Amino acid sequence: MRLNRTLLSVFLVVVALVVQVSVLARLQLPGAVPDLLLLVVLALAFVYGHVSGALIGFGAGLLADLAPPADHAAGRYALVLCVIGYLAGLAKPENGQLKSAAVPMIGVVAAAIGSTLLYALVGALVGDTAARHVGLGSLLFTAAVYDLLLAPFVVPLVMAIARRTVNDPVADASGGGDVAAGWLASGTGLRIGGQRGGLRVKVARNRAARAGRIKGVKRL
Repeated sequence: MRLNRTLLSVFLVVVALVVQVSVLARLQLPGAVPDLLLLVVLALAFVYGHVSGALIGFGAGLLADLAPPADHAAGRYALVLCVIGYLAGLAKPENGQLKSAAVPMIGVVAAAIGSTLLYALVGALVGDTAARHVGLGSLLFTAAVYDLLLAPFVVPLVMAIARRTVNDPVADASGGGDVAAGWLASGTGLRIGGQRGGLRVKVARNRAARAGRIKGVKRL
């Protein structure tokens, strides 16, 4: 990833983790906790693609695994968010902009349910059966509802901020993105225009030179 994308991703992930741990986790809502970190990973993956989404998801999940009060094995949530970020990045459109709000909303619901199931599955593999005592059905329902209610305030904002790093022609000139292609096309058009202007000047000079030679022949 470009340096500006990396810095932006780290900043957004850290802010989301701090808000989730210090605010959302203390609301004592029934069922699951609203997963702000998941929404940030989804939004960044929608803009940056599957490779960056997987890397951002892994880093965000690893921070969540190590942040207190962590009560599970390190790397568990990193695996979950890595998979979610990769799959969400596959839904990235060609132009980097989603035409409808239905796609991210469906992605939020699918990610909330999928991350909860995958987290419970990994926990079962390592011997953590906490999801059974809480009730997996209740966790799935509340996770989907909370994340869906929070998504309209988080996902569009994060995507709009992330697009600013994509739309930077200096950063993307060597990246080959759609915006970069448009920028290079406009630059190519200017160069072609300059070449055409130079050709017109050369043609005019050649014509003047030919006219001078013809006149010189006539004078002879």
